[in-house]
Amino acid sequence: MAPRVLVSDKLSPTAVQIFKDRGVEVDYLPDLGKDKDKLLEIIGQYDGLAIRSATKVTEKLIEAAPRLKVIGRAGIGVDNVDIPAASRRGVIVMNTPFGNSITTAEHAVAMMFALARQLPAADESTRAGKWEKNRFMGVEITGKVLGVIGCGNIGSIVASRGVGLKMKVIAFDPFLSAERAAQLGVEKVELDELFKRSDFITLHTPLTDKTRNIIDAAAIATMKDGVRIINCARGGLIVEKDLVEALKSGKVAGAGIDVFETEPATESPLFHLENVVCTPHLGASTTEAQENVALQVAEQMADYLVNGAVSNAINMPSITAEEAPILTPYIKLAEILGSFAGQATEEAISEVEILFDGAPAGMNTRALTSAALAGLLTPLVSSVNMVSAPVMAKERGMVVSEVRRDKTGVFDGYIRLTVKTAKQTRSVAGTCFSDGKPRFIQIKGINMEAEVGRHMLYTANKDVPGVIGQLGTAFGKAGINIANFHLGRDVEGGNAIALLYLDQPLSEAFLDEIRGLNAIGQAKQMTFDV
Repeated sequence: MAPRVLVSDKLSPTAVQIFKDRGVEVDYLPDLGKDKDKLLEIIGQYDGLAIRSATKVTEKLIEAAPRLKVIGRAGIGVDNVDIPAASRRGVIVMNTPFGNSITTAEHAVAMMFALARQLPAADESTRAGKWEKNRFMGVEITGKVLGVIGCGNIGSIVASRGVGLKMKVIAFDPFLSAERAAQLGVEKVELDELFKRSDFITLHTPLTDKTRNIIDAAAIATMKDGVRIINCARGGLIVEKDLVEALKSGKVAGAGIDVFETEPATESPLFHLENVVCTPHLGASTTEAQENVALQVAEQMADYLVNGAVSNAINMPSITAEEAPILTPYIKLAEILGSFAGQATEEAISEVEILFDGAPAGMNTRALTSAALAGLLTPLVSSVNMVSAPVMAKERGMVVSEVRRDKTGVFDGYIRLTVKTAKQTRSVAGTCFSDGKPRFIQIKGINMEAEVGRHMLYTANKDVPGVIGQLGTAFGKAGINIANFHLGRDVEGGNAIALLYLDQPLSEAFLDEIRGLNAIGQAKQMTFDV
């Protein structure tokens, strides 16, 4: 059955056609986002939901959509999507961070010019028949210090435009490397230095717990007298009442505000100040940007629903269509290793370490880690996948870490999963052969090579004679066929393990019989999705 997508906000006809061309059924109901009850009634029929800002994707809506796999937001902001709820249900949330980057950056630059030359107020005065040349004395942009807070997709474009305008550009961004700063021609500084040195400050950072109220009265007090502040990013980055006081006192010479603490902003003290330029969240509002994000979200959603490729996901590692064929066998391997550890471990898991050796170390390890956690948690929870697994692991207090290293063994690459509980540490390792099928290569530090079957029995015992005979006899009497039998031990007379690949699942009564054998210390039946 073809995947089915609902478009509940306005997208271009070209975007809708992209879905159809990819073999995705699409229902285009652009005003449905405003009708919460109707949307709730029909959402259960769809695998995907494409939205802009009008549709509010609440936890209640997500709970009513058992088929839903992906939510695509045509635009950057996903404030209208309950991302934690989507993650818990395993629903991927995508946005389109690049489609409107240039448009938003240009709006910030336009705001800077408008503030520098008081264009809106001068326009209003001139239209009123006044000729107030002396009143609207402006400042030049050239040679001024532009402080960019957040130098990602949009901020870096603003920074490059500032350099082109012959400004001295400084930037604060914890993730900005020295190499990238040099490439952009900007100076990387700490936030307090940016506040002290900037003539113009422009914000281009998401709204998080760390960035909320990043500009408040205390921050403004450290700024130059006559600084001008621009926010085309997110409402909530600036404490509006503190900005109003600073504008009234003259500490801040002007502000360009495109986003507000509460939107739609139909009333604000900022509206009554002459040295403020306000726009109604127009950062992404150009014909080109609206078309770009619509096409981009349709391409991304169709790629995921048809090919399994994940791009620009908020709550899951991206997997390109090109890397998906290479990554898929290792995703399956990681999931199986996690499943083995989850089925073998009976106590609460406190730590998870995933080692990527050789080839997997150069892959998308975030995706592999998500797959391993999904396998690990499957025996513990009723419904989990690569999206929800990291969230669930964190909720359960698990500390998850990754280790990458160059090839060290005889295999081109392998993955080793180690879990820690209050009582023990358990590890399992595996690799993928040229046929793409996963193999176990080490369990509890004991080397072995075993293919993975749907029904398996794992046993641990002391390395003494007669164990194979006891197991073989018990299975023979029960009429249960063993497809493959794999053995391993650490040292002669030490600890030994066995993995039996079976043609059918075992009954609890037979498992109890196996556990009752003198030589067997542990016996676990395991099931793998292969």
